[in-house]
Amino acid sequence: MENVLVKHIQENLAKQHKAEFFVIKDELVLVVSPDNLHNLLRALRDDTNCLFSMLISVCGVDNPHLEKRFEVVYNLLSLKFNTRLRVKVKLAEKEGVPTVRDLYSAAGWFERETYDMYGIKFLGDVDMRRILTDYGFKHYPLRKDFPLTGYEEVRYDIEKKEVVYEPVKLDQEYRNFDYLSPWEGDVAKQILPGDEKAFVDEVKEEKAANDK
Repeated sequence: MENVLVKHIQENLAKQHKAEFFVIKDELVLVVSPDNLHNLLRALRDDTNCLFSMLISVCGVDNPHLEKRFEVVYNLLSLKFNTRLRVKVKLAEKEGVPTVRDLYSAAGWFERETYDMYGIKFLGDVDMRRILTDYGFKHYPLRKDFPLTGYEEVRYDIEKKEVVYEPVKLDQEYRNFDYLSPWEGDVAKQILPGDEKAFVDEVKEEKAANDK
């Protein structure tokens, strides 16, 4: 990243819009409050020393252990300076963030996907509908507290001739997975196929030692 561009953003735009400034792995990152997000993105897009005219993506991050649980991440590209930039906004669970659909036309679908997966609301978006899950879906699949099995299953009922929602029913209990190495935890106590004879010999040797 060119030092002139970094210096301009740090000394002008970051201070003006009260954004925290970082350079991580040669990529510029700005952390801004929801109230200042719209003006910051407008400045990054229109400032002739920046021209971040392309919105590559908008995505969410869930950190349920933090007070500001969610992050909304905007990845920008300046074609003129061939430079990428990342803008982050931190939100509590019930907070919303202003839409940037008026600044970047691509933001529409990105914001709908982020809302669909995380439940983050984009204030002022006139088309805040789900985009990947069904319109009747009530949960947010990419939140960390969403179970792998989900809460409901969807199937087509032949008798009713319609799609029905039912609570998830598992035919078997969850299996116990142990991801430790073979030399640690419960795995070490298991007898692997082919090791039966070694285990028997070990028991005999222990018994003989005790008899002495």
